[in-house]
Amino acid sequence: MPRLQKNDNFIDKTFTVLADIILKILPTSKDEKQAFYYYRDGMSAQSEGEYAEALEYYYEALLLEEDPYDRSYIYYNIGLIYASNGEHIHALEYYHQALELNPQLPQALNNIAVIYHYQGIKAANQNKLNVSKFMFEKAAKYWKKAIALAPNSYIEAQNWLKTTGRISSD
Repeated sequence: MPRLQKNDNFIDKTFTVLADIILKILPTSKDEKQAFYYYRDGMSAQSEGEYAEALEYYYEALLLEEDPYDRSYIYYNIGLIYASNGEHIHALEYYHQALELNPQLPQALNNIAVIYHYQGIKAANQNKLNVSKFMFEKAAKYWKKAIALAPNSYIEAQNWLKTTGRISSD
C-alpha cells in the first residue's frame, strides 16, 4: 500500500518517518491509520502531478476516515485537483463538502471565490454583464468569509474588494 516516493527529499522523508511514528503511538483505529496512509499517499501523488492516482488514494481515504475535520481536508484536496484540471463544477462541489464538515477552512472559501471571480471575468468578456455581476458578487461573498477567518491572507482579494467598492478601505 505505501506509495514509493519519487521525490525523496529530506523534508518528505522526515515527514513520512514522523507521521509513521505518531500513527504507531496514537490511540487510533486500524481504519483511521489506513485512511491516513491513503491521504498521505494522495498528497504525495498530488504534489507530483499524478492527479488520477491522488484521486484514487483520496477516495479510499474517504471510505475509511470518520473524523469530519480530517474528511474536510480530503474533500478540499479533491477539489484542488478538479480545479487544477479546469473542472470547476466538480471543484465547487468538493469545496462545499469540505466546508459543510469544517466551516473554518478559509482556503476552501478562497478557492470558491477564485472560481466565481474567474467565471465573472469570463462572462464579462462575453458581454454577459448580468451574469458577470452575479459571479463577482458571489466571489465577494466568499472572499469576505475567507478574510474574516484569515485577516492577514488573501491580500489580492482584499485589494479587489476595496477597489471595486465591495468593502471599505480602513
